[in-house]
Amino acid sequence: MRELWSEVEKRRRWRRIWVALAETQLAADLVKPAQLDDLKAHADHIDLDRAALIETEIHHDIMAEVRTFAEQCPVGGGIIHLGATSMDISDNAEVLRQREALTLILSQMNDLLRAFADRIEQWADKTCIGWTHLQPAEPTTVGYRLATYTQDLLADREDLVRLRQTLKGKGFKGAVGTSASYAELLHGTGMTAAQLDSGVMARLGLAAFPIAGQTYPRRQDWKLISGLAGLAGTLYRFAFDLRL
Repeated sequence: MRELWSEVEKRRRWRRIWVALAETQLAADLVKPAQLDDLKAHADHIDLDRAALIETEIHHDIMAEVRTFAEQCPVGGGIIHLGATSMDISDNAEVLRQREALTLILSQMNDLLRAFADRIEQWADKTCIGWTHLQPAEPTTVGYRLATYTQDLLADREDLVRLRQTLKGKGFKGAVGTSASYAELLHGTGMTAAQLDSGVMARLGLAAFPIAGQTYPRRQDWKLISGLAGLAGTLYRFAFDLRL
């Protein structure tokens, strides 16, 4: 998870998106094969020091990375970010990382649920006192108590699986979502802005919102945070009860 959200990996994702954009633009004859090959050859050559130095001069992280990448690509450097706006790159990269982060979380949730299932069976008949209002109440079993947390964990898992399956990126829609820059760039090529949008996103393996502004709808972030908060609440309840 730490590697996924590192600065190096973020910039690597940006570069992969620029490569996917160039691959799609190649079909419209806006990019030459040699230019694309040059970008691919240097896509993993992240130079944080150089990018940071440029950013201190221009105060723009995406464009600092564009210039760093371009300096490494003598043939293809001039076509990096062609027609794009910054959020076309960073927003899609963030959703790709969110999706992979959920994959990691769900994998560990599966392990946790199996561990709970084992303990539920092990202590299904182990009698203990139940509590209500933080006071001793009636007898129950340890297995039954554990089942209450597991039931919530299963619901949390269902929510996160559904969220992961429905995460969408911004797509490639330009500065305000109208695709105006792409429409102008593609004029006369036989490719529409919508076709470019779908072509790049298909290469990234990510669905896109049909409508977006400068960014993808931030309501999606609320759904993600809410899903993670629900899981955290379930884990907190277990930890609190265990402490008591």
